[in-house]
Amino acid sequence: MRKGLAEALVDASNTPGGTLAHAALVIAQIEYPRLDTAAYLQRLDAMGAAGRRRIDRRIDETGDSSPMSCVTGFNQYLFDDQCFVGNRDRYEDPRNSCLNEVLDRRTGIPITLSVVYIEVGRRAGLHVDGVNFPGHFLVRLPAHSREDTTGVIIDPFHSGALLSERDCRRLLRRHVGAEVAFSTFLLTPPTRSEIIVRMLLNLKRAYVHMHSLPQARDVTELLLAVTPSALSELRDRGLLASHLNDMTTALRDLQTYLQLTGMGNISKEMRDERREIWEQVRALRRRIAGLN
Repeated sequence: MRKGLAEALVDASNTPGGTLAHAALVIAQIEYPRLDTAAYLQRLDAMGAAGRRRIDRRIDETGDSSPMSCVTGFNQYLFDDQCFVGNRDRYEDPRNSCLNEVLDRRTGIPITLSVVYIEVGRRAGLHVDGVNFPGHFLVRLPAHSREDTTGVIIDPFHSGALLSERDCRRLLRRHVGAEVAFSTFLLTPPTRSEIIVRMLLNLKRAYVHMHSLPQARDVTELLLAVTPSALSELRDRGLLASHLNDMTTALRDLQTYLQLTGMGNISKEMRDERREIWEQVRALRRRIAGLN
C-alpha cells in the first residue's frame, strides 16, 4: 500500500464538516495510486452548480420551490441529464467502489451512487443524509414536519426512485429476511466514519471475490486505520497475510486476535472460530520454525 494512504484517510475522516468526497477519493487510490483528487473535486463542484441550475429551472417552470420539487429537479439532472445508473451487470467490479470511476463511467453500487448524490446535492444546495440501510445504501431528505416520520427516502441505485415505508419493508425482507422488523431507527443518518467503513467493506469484498488478495489486505489496513478496535479486521489481515506467505505478520495478527477475543464469555460460534485460528497459528509456527 502506498505510504501515507492510511494517514490520509484518517485525516479525511476527521476533516471538519461532513464531506465524503475526499475520503472516497483516498480509498480509490488503492486502485489508482496516481489519482488526481483535485480534478475530481472540481468536477463535483461543477456538477453541483449544474444541478442547482436544473433545480432553479424546475422552480421557474412550475412555481413550486418545495423540497420535493427540488428533489425532482435534482433527480432529472443526475439521472436523466447525466445518466447515472446502478451497475447491475457487474456489481462486484471494484471500480464500482472507486468514486473516480463512478464519476467517469456514471455507474456504481448503492453506496457510491449515494455518495455522488450526497456530494453533488450538497453543492447544489440540497441537504440529504445517508441511510445505512441493511444490504442497500439509500439517501434521505429529512422530514420537514412532525407528522412526517421518515422524510423522503431516495434510492440512487434505481435512478433516484422515491421509496415509501412499504417499499423499505420490502427491501429489508429481500436483503435480510422476513424475520427482521422494520423500524424508523434504520433511517437514522450514519456518521461519516460509518459510511467510510461500509465503502471499504464493499471494496474488500470485491477484491476477495476476484482473489486480489494484496489489494484486499490494503483495504483491511485502511479499515484498521479508521476503526482500530475492529477485531474482525485484525483477524482478516492475519489470514490474508498467511495466504500471501507473509508469515511473520500473519502470526503476529492472529496471535493478537486470539489474545483479545479470549477475554470473558464467548459464544459457541466464537469458540469454533478461535479453534480454527489456533490451528492456523500452529501451522504458521511450524512453517516459521522450518525456515530457521
